[in-house]
Amino acid sequence: QVQLVESGGGLVQPGGSLRLSCAASGSIFSFDAMYWYRQAPGKQREMVASIPSGGTPYYADSVKGRFTISRDNAKNTVYLQMNSLKPEDTAVYYCRGRTGSAFGSWGQGTQVTVSS
Repeated sequence: QVQLVESGGGLVQPGGSLRLSCAASGSIFSFDAMYWYRQAPGKQREMVASIPSGGTPYYADSVKGRFTISRDNAKNTVYLQMNSLKPEDTAVYYCRGRTGSAFGSWGQGTQVTVSS
């Protein structure tokens, strides 16, 4: 099973930017789609962006226009570029892949904190 490792989180001021990476232990060609989720303290995990293989990315309304998801199949990595960050973007961010109707396992996540 392909393992996913998230990185790139940290502390950033409101209005700042971060780029998250999700590195796969194997080929991400096996995934029909890749997803970024986040979970804030006391809240349910929510999907923020997805990118199908060869398709159009999808974004949650809360991040549309600020976040960009991309995938580099040659590097087996999925990215989440986050701009104009807000305090409400503070969460642990996770990536996940899907093959058909089967979702892969969760990684350990990466913490993003937006605060002045």
